[in-house]
Amino acid sequence: MSAAAKPQLAPAPTQASGATPPVYRVALTGGIGSGKSTVADRFVARGAVLVDTDAIAHTLTAPGGTAIPVIRQRFGDGMITADGRLDRAAMRELAFADPTARKALEAILHPMIRAETQRQVQAAAEAGAEYVILAIPLLVESGDWHGRVERVAVVDCPRETQISRVMTRSSLSREEVEAILRAQASREARLAVADDVIDNGGELAALDPQIDALHREYVARARAARHGGQVGRSGPLP
Repeated sequence: MSAAAKPQLAPAPTQASGATPPVYRVALTGGIGSGKSTVADRFVARGAVLVDTDAIAHTLTAPGGTAIPVIRQRFGDGMITADGRLDRAAMRELAFADPTARKALEAILHPMIRAETQRQVQAAAEAGAEYVILAIPLLVESGDWHGRVERVAVVDCPRETQISRVMTRSSLSREEVEAILRAQASREARLAVADDVIDNGGELAALDPQIDALHREYVARARAARHGGQVGRSGPLP
């Protein structure tokens, strides 16, 4: 469920003597159906390391996941499927109806997501990654991003395109998709925090030139940040 993926990352570290240089972090966000996964895959194909907070949340709530016993204790067996995973549809319905339930789920999941995110980011730094793409679907809604990543890239497309894509790939009705969209930040709110906007409203082939240009920029920014000895919120390249 998307409400599970709102990690609050630790502030970007400075480099201590002899320590692993911090890795440059680009937050990738966008509304449901915007094509974040497609964009993320293209960055990975060019050499970026992906840390996907939604994937982390799914692992935590899969059968045998670390979060399952805590969720079961808090919400009861009704939120766990027969095979032992989080019943995401039931939890989504409850979260829409009861904001306190959503906050309770976030209180369980966010520390776990944060810890695993930091572990993966550190592993990427130790492996010498040029930069990390942090896929954070609800980055805007979390309200805790400034100073914690170096760049924010927003995948953008028209609302009707989002609705069509989600209905095509899922069993959700238009009304259900629209309810999800209403619960997310508006398109305008996402664009307001963007350093970079990736237009994914058309053909897939139109993505590649955009990703090529951004990949080159992120590599340049990452190298400039390492040369400066620390990673921080970035402005124009020198």
